[in-house]
Amino acid sequence: MSIKVSIADDHPIVTNGLVKILQDFKNIEVLAKYASGKALLEGIKQQQPDILLLDMQLPDGEGPDLAKKILKDFPSVKILVLTSNDIIAQVKKMLQLGCYGYLLKDSEDTVIVEAIETVHQGGQFLSPQLQQRLVDDMFKNKQDKKHAALTRREKEILQLITAELTNQEIADKLFISLHTVENHRSSLLQKLQVKNTAGLVRKAIEYGLIDA
Repeated sequence: MSIKVSIADDHPIVTNGLVKILQDFKNIEVLAKYASGKALLEGIKQQQPDILLLDMQLPDGEGPDLAKKILKDFPSVKILVLTSNDIIAQVKKMLQLGCYGYLLKDSEDTVIVEAIETVHQGGQFLSPQLQQRLVDDMFKNKQDKKHAALTRREKEILQLITAELTNQEIADKLFISLHTVENHRSSLLQKLQVKNTAGLVRKAIEYGLIDA
């Protein structure tokens, strides 16, 4: 049984190019082409594809809005985003909505076919160009959350540490006990995963945690 594919893109050069690519694969059948969100929503009521290749921007509809409606009304349709939009925030948004994959239009023909076959089998597919960027973004967010976990007082003390004040000088300046400063310093070492003052200063500068 062939994989039924529909294409939603308002650029004829793209849709015609995709049709030409896919017609060489006997296990894939192009069911329909849509150049607008309205045409897509009307057409998909009549015939649901196994895979929908969806552009992020149609003349009368945004990718996220169209995907949300289609996934709600036709849950059996698996959406594979095919777009030139490589903004990581949009990639994450579409995947979180329930799309099975995100593919860039400049992908090789074999990659497009591989993506369709992978998604049809229930897997997920991410354009190779985006994979490392998405991983980097995940780690960056993890670091940002860790930094956001610093309390106002910890950030204040970190600022003074980078200004080369001693624990006693910090205690005197902030009108708190030396023991309290030492506790905050220990907490900073743990949260920023460093072993000494030099490490705190390095992390503070690297992550922009202090005022210039």
